[in-house]
Amino acid sequence: MQALYGDIHNHCGISYGHGTLAEALANARERLDFVSITGHAHWPDMPDPKEEPRLKPIVDFHEHGFARLRKEWPGMLKELQALDEETGGGFVTFPAFEIHSSAHGDRNVLYRDLRDDLEILYPESIPDLHRRLAELRERGIDTLSQPHHVGYRQGTRGIDWASRNPDFEPLVELVSMHGGSEASETPRPFLHVMGPSDVEGTIRHGWELGQVFGVTGGTDHHSAHPGSYGHGMLGVWAKDRSRDAIWDAFYARRSWAMTGDRIALDFRIDGAWMGEVMSPAEDAQVEIEVRAGGPIDTVDVLHNNVLVERFSPQLLREKPGPETLPSVVHTKLFLELGWGPRGECVDWKVRCGIRDGRILGVEPRFRGREVVSPLEGEDGDSGFFESRVTEKEEQSVAFETVTRGNPNNFTNASQGICLEVEMPPDAEVYAEWEGGSVSFPLRSLLAGARSGLVSGLESPAWRWHRAPLPAEWKMRSALDMDLAPGDFVDVRVRQCNDQWAWSSPVFCG
Repeated sequence: MQALYGDIHNHCGISYGHGTLAEALANARERLDFVSITGHAHWPDMPDPKEEPRLKPIVDFHEHGFARLRKEWPGMLKELQALDEETGGGFVTFPAFEIHSSAHGDRNVLYRDLRDDLEILYPESIPDLHRRLAELRERGIDTLSQPHHVGYRQGTRGIDWASRNPDFEPLVELVSMHGGSEASETPRPFLHVMGPSDVEGTIRHGWELGQVFGVTGGTDHHSAHPGSYGHGMLGVWAKDRSRDAIWDAFYARRSWAMTGDRIALDFRIDGAWMGEVMSPAEDAQVEIEVRAGGPIDTVDVLHNNVLVERFSPQLLREKPGPETLPSVVHTKLFLELGWGPRGECVDWKVRCGIRDGRILGVEPRFRGREVVSPLEGEDGDSGFFESRVTEKEEQSVAFETVTRGNPNNFTNASQGICLEVEMPPDAEVYAEWEGGSVSFPLRSLLAGARSGLVSGLESPAWRWHRAPLPAEWKMRSALDMDLAPGDFVDVRVRQCNDQWAWSSPVFCG
């Protein structure tokens, strides 16, 4: 199985949103293996502005967005088909659209295949949507419906669990830029104008009801930036990188949700993958393997929503001294750029890398602009593809990006890139940009982060994060557990930088 990363909930200017479809696809290809651009399509129980005049601006931009998607849909299908031909299927796109529902909660509808005859559906309700999806399946057209931002209160676009249809809804979104729907207490609270979360809309409440589903993360980004760092991401374990293998992983529920960093989370019980339904067992072996994007703080095991075990490399490891470091260190190097005056736009052209050793992998950590609603005032229909890797070598990477000073003291608007490397501890790590450069021996970054200002006080800045030792970001653990019918077990990971991952459960039938 391969760990693949995607985003099946995001938006651009094909409905209400910003940026072109081409920019959205270009941003997706920087960071992801698969994507759906989910244009807003329909809201059958939308509020009546005659009864609630204050909502008229909201109703207006929704209706405008729906009409725009209807017009753009045929061209979108052609653009996705052209990209599929260009990449030889190496980057997978699933045609999709979104339906709002005040009563039952919103859904993204994905088509499995790229075809010319795919249509936007306009159901009267979510149950009617499922009826139409069943008709399509009888015609050989397979679909998937994903409930998202489920934590809102039912009746205000939070999920009605009774409306979830397992035939078409194997996965439910746990985290996005709206917030985290895991439980009542969450590291990502709901702060959008739509309101706070409610316990009856949480993922754990759905599992308590006996529902069997896996979890996803998605950005719900509205500025043509699928996979925008820190807003949400989906991981799947797939047999290969093909469309069929990814789709099979969706319906097998071999999925996990992440906030930002790529965290490869492999969790099984007696060989059963996350998402599977296994038989009752005594002394079943729970096996966990994590390859994180930075130092791991904790790995939690939950049995029927109760925390039963917590592992922490921070507790278990013995920090090696300078004389005990290996001759070659396997680590993650994270360069972050940004800061400076609020809103100030800075163009960066950067080359970074190592003087000895080799780069094993490159993870762009690029963010899109912080916009959700058209009423928030972001201008322009294009210019939203601002960050890209321009060159990869064995020991260096070049990239371009644009940073804007953090809008407040709680919102991180920086850009970055993470390099997985093998290198000697005394070899140099460096970064160069127009007008400046920095370098440190890896040994220095193993001790802690290094930062600097580009041109003095209150100017843009750079930061090389602390480089973790292998025992801090790679972990394997196991424990035994008795499982009775109706039980479920899941795993969540928290990194020291407050990036998270949540597995789908293994269910006991």
